[in-house]
Amino acid sequence: MHLRTALAASVSVAALLSTTFAASAQTDLNALYEAAKAEGQLTTIALPHTWCGYGEVIANFKAKYPGITINELNPDAGSAEELEAIRANKGNTGPQAPDVIDVGLSFGPAAKDEGLIQPYKVSTWDSIPDDAKDADGYWYGDYYGVLAIGVNKSVITGPSPTSYADLLKPEYANSVALAGDPRTGNNAIMSVYAAGLSTGADAAGAADAGLQFFKQLNDSGNFVPVDGEASPIAQGTTPIVINWDYNLLAARDGFEGNPEFEVIVPTDTVVAGVYIQAISAFAPHPNAAKLWMEYLYSDEGQLGWLKGYCHPIRFNDIAAKGGIPQELLDALPPPEGYAKAIFPSLEEQNAAKARIAEQWDTVVGATVQ
Repeated sequence: MHLRTALAASVSVAALLSTTFAASAQTDLNALYEAAKAEGQLTTIALPHTWCGYGEVIANFKAKYPGITINELNPDAGSAEELEAIRANKGNTGPQAPDVIDVGLSFGPAAKDEGLIQPYKVSTWDSIPDDAKDADGYWYGDYYGVLAIGVNKSVITGPSPTSYADLLKPEYANSVALAGDPRTGNNAIMSVYAAGLSTGADAAGAADAGLQFFKQLNDSGNFVPVDGEASPIAQGTTPIVINWDYNLLAARDGFEGNPEFEVIVPTDTVVAGVYIQAISAFAPHPNAAKLWMEYLYSDEGQLGWLKGYCHPIRFNDIAAKGGIPQELLDALPPPEGYAKAIFPSLEEQNAAKARIAEQWDTVVGATVQ
């Protein structure tokens, strides 16, 4: 209805709607906004308001660009369900057809190969790291977490470990846990991979090196085979945990100082895990989708995610310009660690997952419960 009304009222708007707004620092955001406003709606999917500060991000977008209604589909959907929503609505321009998706990294190339997403390079394209985006603009990293070390200071009263190597020290006996099962959980698998890289192994050898690291950790009595979630951390069962930083920082807030909880980005290896954005190839509101992307990848949009402890993909670029408010920096571990973040390729991740899942029982022999 919005589109038909606008077309009837203005030939200039019709011209805007037929325009393909491309990747360029000179993207005319005013023209793109007019085209998006004529479409009148943006349909999102799988964006819980408590995840990465999305509630505030959505509210700020609507305030900045009035006249565009945001239709939020299934906030609790997973990445596979997001792609299925595109498949199921290829010929549907109604409210069940998502315009944009936010999915795990591995879903991006698959969606591109299947023809489910379309290319669009935002104005800030050049400041997105090359290893976190598709060269043709079909998908691009939006935010990431880095694997960090969380420490219950009510139990670990001495110096906290600051590196993977430190975890092997005898003072951390019966203290170190993973968040999840390294035979099945991506979080734990990537923690083993990161530990392998910390020993000096290259990407090809990191899985085996990580398995040997955890064998040594287990043989020494430092490893606790318990899933290190918030409850066992607070109880002191797993006083040291490797997990994504945003999970640990959220846990820190949840503890409210009881126990005191420290979050440390390792000094030896910083491994990042990325989510990505993409626009549906069948988006009913393509210009609204592009405007949404422009907002998300603007400094304002990126800082919205940072408020939710999800590290925006352009963090280094914004930090170099002095554009991150001090209060947001104070809520995070020091930025020096994030500047060293490594983004493993899909091929490296998939190879590590297969090797670690297959060899954990044989090499380490500890069942995480």
